[in-house]
Amino acid sequence: MTEKELQTYLQKRFPCENEACDWKEFKSLKNCFNGKEGDDVISYVAAISSMNGGHLVIGVKDHSLDIVGTDTYNYDRQAATMRLVRECSNLPAEGLKIEEFLTSDTDKKVWVINIPKHMPRLPVYAHKKLWQRIEDSLVEMTPSRREKILTEPLIIDDWSAQIIPEATIDDLDPKAIALAREKYKELFNGARDAEIDGWTDEVFLNKAKLTRKSAITRTTIILLGKSESDHFLNPSICKIRWFLRDESDSNKDFRVFTIPMILAIDEIGSLIRNTTYTYTISGSMFPESMSRYDAFTLREPPE
Repeated sequence: MTEKELQTYLQKRFPCENEACDWKEFKSLKNCFNGKEGDDVISYVAAISSMNGGHLVIGVKDHSLDIVGTDTYNYDRQAATMRLVRECSNLPAEGLKIEEFLTSDTDKKVWVINIPKHMPRLPVYAHKKLWQRIEDSLVEMTPSRREKILTEPLIIDDWSAQIIPEATIDDLDPKAIALAREKYKELFNGARDAEIDGWTDEVFLNKAKLTRKSAITRTTIILLGKSESDHFLNPSICKIRWFLRDESDSNKDFRVFTIPMILAIDEIGSLIRNTTYTYTISGSMFPESMSRYDAFTLREPPE
């Protein structure tokens, strides 16, 4: 996108600076990534994580969000992510993500670092110190803020059940909804097909508990969301990577599947070579057959 288009996009996503969002020029990351304490990338990342998580936009003017670009030096996004985890003690790697934008007309690079919230009772350190945002300033963490983090209740929120206020039913994939409806009808062995077919999509999603009083949750987006709706999950990522390797363990094929997962899992299942084994049981004349992978197991991949 052009410089003007990128600025408009950033202004829409990050309309103001606050404790969850900071805009920084940082024209070169050579000395600004891990440089002057309290005024470098790792200090801001630690401060934002120690609040409630958020975003650090690099390569833009403070207060105006004008695009100036940043020289990322010898950092690519993966190397920068790994260094953030290494330099910021207690920073969660889950949800930490760097987005890179390059303007097509002025060749200016902007990074957006999506920063996860600190883990319960674990504030994030940079330069062996704790940091926080107070209005427009980055300061060492106050004793009261540190005490608040250290005494947090160890209650784990259900991330998947959280409502996404800006998402609507238009962000869901019609094919995914149709498949979910068919699977829901299977629960009743055909006894309620006519009734379920008469429901609107909104009624069906509520009845199937895929929405909460018609509100779209993260689970709704993961299972049924259009592929372009994955931005609602930022900074988290919902993708499945499939590899096909040969006898020498070299990659022959590689695909990435994203939401809606109710459709993606069937596509992946069709690619997995599920060998059938035939065997006999002692005392029986008849052979038995079984697949190498149970279909249910394929729907529960490890993280």
